[in-house]
Formats: sequence, C-alpha cells, structure tokens
Amino acid sequence: MEETFNFLKVRTQVNYISTIDGNRPSCRPFGDPVLFDGKIYILTNARKKVAKQIETNNNVCIVAYDNKDWIRINCKLVDDSANMEAKKAIITEFDWAEDAGYTLDNPDFKTFYLADVTSTIYGQDEKAKATYNF
Repeated sequence: MEETFNFLKVRTQVNYISTIDGNRPSCRPFGDPVLFDGKIYILTNARKKVAKQIETNNNVCIVAYDNKDWIRINCKLVDDSANMEAKKAIITEFDWAEDAGYTLDNPDFKTFYLADVTSTIYGQDEKAKATYNF
C-alpha cells in the first residue's frame, strides 16, 4: 500500500479516476490522496457526478503517470463519510479544504477509501515493475 500511496502522493500531482456513467466510461482528474488509519482516502462533493457514479458502481480505475513510470489501480471506493476522524485528517492535510466547503458539518463532504486493490506500476516499456494487492 505504501508504494501505491507514494506514487499518487509524491511522484505525481494528479491522478485520474475512471467510473461508469450509465453505460459509458467517465474519467476526471483528482488531487492528492490522504493516508489515514492504514487506508488511502480521496474526497469529493456528494453533488458531483463522480460521487453519484461511485454510489451506483464503486468499481473504479485510477491511473497516474510520473514522466517515467505509470500506475493502474483497480479497486472499489468505499464510502466512509460517516467517519469523522477520517474527515478531520483530510481537513488537516489540506489547508484549502475548509475554504472549499469540506467541513465536518457539511453533509456533501464525501470520503472514500480504496479497497480490494490491485495496483500495478509499469515502466516505459509497458512491462509491469511491481504489483500490489491490499
């Protein structure tokens, strides 16, 4: 898990999360993840299409590239929005979070953690360098 988190947090600035929108794929950029309680978390707003898509089908693919290697993460995103400690950790991690409306009393503040993860890092030759399951 540490290698996957490091790739998303340190080695890249942006990762892309693909979901299913009806019967079509949908992909959008996401920022830094947060490591809390041994899990990798992401945040979003419940009003965004991505949150609704994850609610309908929580199987996602996350991809990122660091100008040398790339990572593909197939996983489920588990809604953990009731976990106030996770939300506090996210707010603490990002100085912009509260200004953006991510406050503990905001019901639209959604937190998800990665579960049932298969994470593979590939080199430029497209050969797998490492695979992690957690």
